Amino acid sequence: MAWEPVVPARPLVWPPLVERLRALLQDQPDIYLVGGVVRDALLQRPSHDLDLVTKDDGCAVARVIADKLGGAYYPLDVERGVGRALIPWEQETITVDVARIRGPNLLTDLSLRDFTINAMAAPLAGGGQHVYDPLGGLADLQAKRLRFCAPGAIADDPVRSLRAVRFSLVFGLFIEPETRAALRDNVHRLKECSVERIRDEFFAILQAPRPQAGLAALQQLGLLQQIIPEAEQLIGVAQPPPHQYDVWRHTLLAVERLYEIATMLEGQRSTDDTANVQLGLIAFAFSGMRESLSEHLKQEWANHHTHRGLLMLAALLHDIGKPAARQETGERLNFHGHERIGAVIARDRARALRLSNEEATRLEVIVRHHMRPHWLFASQPLTRRAVYRFWRDTGEAGIDVCLLALADYLATYGIMLDTQRWTYYLELGRDLLQSYLRRRETDVAPPPLLTGRDLIQELQLRPGPLVGELIERLTEAQVMGEITSREEALAFARRFLSGKALL
Repeated sequence: MAWEPVVPARPLVWPPLVERLRALLQDQPDIYLVGGVVRDALLQRPSHDLDLVTKDDGCAVARVIADKLGGAYYPLDVERGVGRALIPWEQETITVDVARIRGPNLLTDLSLRDFTINAMAAPLAGGGQHVYDPLGGLADLQAKRLRFCAPGAIADDPVRSLRAVRFSLVFGLFIEPETRAALRDNVHRLKECSVERIRDEFFAILQAPRPQAGLAALQQLGLLQQIIPEAEQLIGVAQPPPHQYDVWRHTLLAVERLYEIATMLEGQRSTDDTANVQLGLIAFAFSGMRESLSEHLKQEWANHHTHRGLLMLAALLHDIGKPAARQETGERLNFHGHERIGAVIARDRARALRLSNEEATRLEVIVRHHMRPHWLFASQPLTRRAVYRFWRDTGEAGIDVCLLALADYLATYGIMLDTQRWTYYLELGRDLLQSYLRRRETDVAPPPLLTGRDLIQELQLRPGPLVGELIERLTEAQVMGEITSREEALAFARRFLSGKALL
């Protein structure tokens, strides 16, 4: 392929900041836009981060950009001439990384990149419609094909295996056979990479469209076993009715349904989803809560992990305890206690992936309590005491438990779903969520009639676990309407202490 710039059939659409950089750096030749920003400009997709290369020192160029545009400058690798500018731009912060060209020329630099769709460059100067494409990235984009830049690209950085799966999801690409073979051949080398890089690429897959397809691809390539080794044990584990699938297929379906539910609640429902009766009934049942649930789903955790990504991880892990809990009694098969075992595994896996303490706690609570809505449905009617205890034990994570339970229910019954029972299940989920989102005083958090200090002073108690237990009993009695005043609360407390003394 000739080493000459080409004009693509479709015009490149650049982010507004690129035009600003053109004007700012017009007196500095040999600066090129490279990587994802070129790919996104060709696909006419928005870009939030920019990568530039220059024949000169990238640190100096990054410092100029930061100084001229009121941003912050950080030297990333002074020896290799790599600098970063963080630019405030239209209510967000855009990262602009500038690096010295690796090797003797731009061709060498592009050849050292991961995939051909990321190995194109566009001169910053000029009209922005010329692209250097020495490795055929344009043709690969056209053919919806993901191909490595060189046979050693994956071995050079095994995290690129995860990136390959992510790109296939985000851009709808198929991984061509040689590249797929390289992914398989280098599976064992993933452990050589930092946990943080693996974790963040894994989360990017969980946050991408069709995360269930990403997880299936990771499993088939042998990559998932390197990240969540327990998941491999789910394959082929049969389940009794009403389950329609083994635990692994059920898990993937639960991830898929949870993704659809979250997408619908965030107002991004596709035309295909509109015809889906199951999702349509959710939309109707939760119509008054869509805004609150959408805000909940838009939370962001440490390291730019989205709440949606954490939810998908919870769905992946929700039945992870089933292989260890599996018991056969005659012809009966059960998984009693799998949620408790799964919560321990989820906590340990969160630590291994070095998630934040807050993420680890949320993940553990979701997995530990994911069966609660099912049990409440089986023991209808829903009582105020049950509602109180549910939110007492789950807190804000109870919202996630409810959403996962919906996906779990759909994944359990599959095509055998009974629409009427599904409607009843939605009513329970709606009532649970409303009790929290509307902060019903009688259901979730009634103002206390007595504080711990009141109890210590009035009943001559010592600070300790007994006071905490008594407060919990009083709160529950208040929720149930058994006490409504300070005097009734004191009388209840005295009766409770008398009963304890008799024991």
